[in-house]
Amino acid sequence: MIPVQPAQTAVAAARAAAASGVTRPLAWRRRQLLALRAMLRERRRELEAALADDLGKSGTDAWLHELGLVAGEVSHALAHLDEWTRPRAAEVPAALAPAAAWTRPEPLGVVLVLGPWNYPLMLALAPAVGALAAGNAVVIKPSELAPRTSAVLSRWVREYLDGAVWVVEGGRETAEGLLAEPLDHVFFTGGEAAARAVAAAAARQLTPVTLELGGKSPAYVDATVPAGAAARRIVWGKFLNGGQTCVAPDYVLGPRPVIDALVAPLQAAIAGQLGDGRGLRMVNQAHFDRVLGLLAGEDVISGGRTDRARLWIEPTLVRARADSPLMQEEIFGPVLPLLSVDDEDAAFAHLRGRPKPLALYVFSESAATRRRFELETSSGALAFGVPAAHLGMPGLPFGGVGASGMGAYHGEHSFRTFSHIKAVLDKPLAPDTLAVAYPPHGRVKDTILRSLVMPIEPRLPAVPAWLSAALRRGRRGRRGGS
Repeated sequence: MIPVQPAQTAVAAARAAAASGVTRPLAWRRRQLLALRAMLRERRRELEAALADDLGKSGTDAWLHELGLVAGEVSHALAHLDEWTRPRAAEVPAALAPAAAWTRPEPLGVVLVLGPWNYPLMLALAPAVGALAAGNAVVIKPSELAPRTSAVLSRWVREYLDGAVWVVEGGRETAEGLLAEPLDHVFFTGGEAAARAVAAAAARQLTPVTLELGGKSPAYVDATVPAGAAARRIVWGKFLNGGQTCVAPDYVLGPRPVIDALVAPLQAAIAGQLGDGRGLRMVNQAHFDRVLGLLAGEDVISGGRTDRARLWIEPTLVRARADSPLMQEEIFGPVLPLLSVDDEDAAFAHLRGRPKPLALYVFSESAATRRRFELETSSGALAFGVPAAHLGMPGLPFGGVGASGMGAYHGEHSFRTFSHIKAVLDKPLAPDTLAVAYPPHGRVKDTILRSLVMPIEPRLPAVPAWLSAALRRGRRGRRGGS
């Protein structure tokens, strides 16, 4: 067995790689992304077997929701890397003309990714794609609650991504040791309590963080949509991965007649997609007991059977109350509460009284209702007609707001999260148009400054970004620079 990299050793090696400049060239970044894609292709069976051992995932589920999503991120990054890394011209105020201004993305240095157990491969490697595309060295600590996946990642990442990514296995103490090391960015996916500890540890070294959390993501349904079609989509998103998905619909919200009419279609969708009486596996005994505890005293409509030996819980529908324990925390299991309200206004009042969720799903064909949700609610993401699918779109930012997280990633958003966008200004020494600002200041200079150079209302147009870019190219050409 390949020995585990200790925290200090891994971070020191990553720091040395970043400091050497080896990670900066685009050719190096492309090689790492291609190597990662090769690992997913060539070691697919071993990775799928590890996910089956840890979470009971089928090969199809493992590809659709883990390996395939990472492969999609890699392909998207390779297709857009030249565009993302290109300097971008900026507008120059008239007061500073002639000048050229632009931004240039540069690597942060060493990025730490702390992965969760529910998608132990995808949520460890997808952030790493953006970090590598941005030219960073990466340290990954997979979740100890998915030990087979952690071990397989440790083995094959070392072989395929030697000198770019280091995997450190371990539990809480290992994470604390990594957070005590000098890092340039920390990316964490998990629960709110652990996120507070991660943020506090990072703050001691002024290390920026991205926190991908969760919360109670609601699905609102009204009478304008076919109940059967809505039920099939909700069941698919809710019971994916045994309900252990951060963007799963945590509960269904709607007017009482709609909720009542939705029960039978939901039951039919569960039977059709998951089979009658089939349980969904929880990751461990503690999580099984926690979900079971949330069900105590609730009004179970259907399902609810459990098997402690196999750690499975049958998909369960519950008629919920807004003040019940089930509605106070993220369920993260195969239990779907149905919450009735009087009308649409009552639904909005309920949502405004809750922490901002990671996602909000709306099933409505009413243009007015859809627009109202878009303008009057706040959530990490808003999706009409489908839950969870935005997770697989590299072109959309993925992240929370408020209690559901901070920062975003996927596609270019990952690249920018793991880059410093450096501001660059180039102003020729001649003609010296700044002379009017040099002291001493008399009446003439004061008049010019107040009326033309820095007026309350601009009288001279700014130099547009395209002209700034042309000036930069001209200056670069005269100097022979790059």
